[in-house]
Amino acid sequence: MSAQQQVPILLLKEGTSESKGDRAEKNNITAAKTVAEIVRSSLGPRGMDKMLVSSIGDVTITNDGATILKEIDVEHPAAKMMVEISKATDNEVGDGTTSTVVLAGSLLEKAEELVDKKVHPTIIVEGFKKATQKSIDTLKEVAVKVNPQDKAFLNKIAKTSMASKMVSTRAQNLSNTVVDAVLAVSEKVGEDDKISIDIDNIKVEKKPGGSVQDTQIIHGIVLDKEVVHSGMPKQIHNAKIALVNSPLEIEKTEFDTKLNINSPDQMHQFLDEENKILKSMVDKISAAGANVLLCQKAIDDIAQHYLAKVGIMAVRRIKESDMSKLSKATGSTIVTNIDELTENDLGSADRVEERKVETDKWVFVEGCKNPKAVSILVRGGSQRVVDEAERSVHDAIMAVKDVIEYPYAVVGGGAPEAIVSHTIREWSNSLSGRTQLAVEKFADGVETIPLVLAQNAGMDPLDTQVQLRAKATAAKPEYGIDVLNAKVADLAAKDIYEPLAVKEQVINAATEAACMILRIDDVISASKSKMPSGPPGGGGYGEGGMGAGMDM
Repeated sequence: MSAQQQVPILLLKEGTSESKGDRAEKNNITAAKTVAEIVRSSLGPRGMDKMLVSSIGDVTITNDGATILKEIDVEHPAAKMMVEISKATDNEVGDGTTSTVVLAGSLLEKAEELVDKKVHPTIIVEGFKKATQKSIDTLKEVAVKVNPQDKAFLNKIAKTSMASKMVSTRAQNLSNTVVDAVLAVSEKVGEDDKISIDIDNIKVEKKPGGSVQDTQIIHGIVLDKEVVHSGMPKQIHNAKIALVNSPLEIEKTEFDTKLNINSPDQMHQFLDEENKILKSMVDKISAAGANVLLCQKAIDDIAQHYLAKVGIMAVRRIKESDMSKLSKATGSTIVTNIDELTENDLGSADRVEERKVETDKWVFVEGCKNPKAVSILVRGGSQRVVDEAERSVHDAIMAVKDVIEYPYAVVGGGAPEAIVSHTIREWSNSLSGRTQLAVEKFADGVETIPLVLAQNAGMDPLDTQVQLRAKATAAKPEYGIDVLNAKVADLAAKDIYEPLAVKEQVINAATEAACMILRIDDVISASKSKMPSGPPGGGGYGEGGMGAGMDM
């Protein structure tokens, strides 16, 4: 060998680490499986909760997959991908976040067995993708068409969503509240009367106190503000509501002005003029027929006095998002210029009232005729309970929204997974080569969901698997895990239904994440940047500093 050939070639910056081939693959799969392991025990009605304590001591108690993974600080890049799929599922369909992560972990576990047998990851990915398409087709075949206005069926969906939560004992009461709220804000769009729901129009306010049973829907809006002046009425029936987004005060000029006052009379005259301007603003509001003023900006003390004198209830500094919700709920127009306020701009509500909630005073705008924005006031014994109840209500709202917008549902409790697994296993016999092995492993992976449900309920996984496979051959895909009675049973009879949209999202997201992790055979990690040494502004990045962004 010549001396020239022995010179080492430095391709990557000093401090950069690289893991290749089997080692990189094993590392990634293990990290992803570990994340799935964390949330695995919280799946289903008998799933356990996790207590998460942040670095500053904040405590969260939940079994919501997305929340658990959001709260824990994950470092490994492959594990971060698992956190991302749970977030994406939460944003897209709102429910099924734990299932997505458990399924992705399970698919990787099954794929690892094939990798150990020297099956190439690309072949496994190909098999998984074919199996995913077959799964979605199978789910569509077994799905039930839903009437989006059928309250009784929507209640079943909401109750199933809450069955696995801390609030399950109150599911009946809460599901009615959720269904009413979602139907209230649903709107038909386009020529084909497709129903669209913007869940931002459902305002969820939470306050510890009482119990979850005291959670209620308000056909209007709850404002966490109080009436501005003690002399104003605290309750108004048949409210005529003015929404104003400009301040009720004398605005300062934008340029420098100088005022020469030479005598006390002039001073008096100047102050009188200010009062007149404020009084005329109040007179215009009163003349339009308003008896409630909801203002986005400030209200001057003198204006408050005049408003109180004419018996107008006023609330100030309301958030812009709440102003638009109030406009949708009461039918009023948001006015910028008080001079242009007319009777036609006013909205209406049966009652506007200030009430004490726990230790705060809040204003309730209730009894709006056809509100396109509503509020749910969530109560509970303590702050932790209220937080978890709010998360449960959010999941239920999303589940009901999914079914109304995409009106198909499947039986819950692992029944659809059992039938998908059975169908794919049978279909794999028509395939040849190593792809068939990957498809069979996919079927095993999907079957993990009902088995984890059974395991969390204290059932024997092997016995359950045998019973499920026997029942899955039946024409009707209704047999799943009856978690509360710890047996395999007909769950359609128990009204356990889930949105098809959630199941499709779970399978798609989990497979995509698993395939992406499987295809990685090389991990190049840049060195972490060193802090600049020396005086401020004088130092620079250490070796490999800017390359730290290469974490995948």
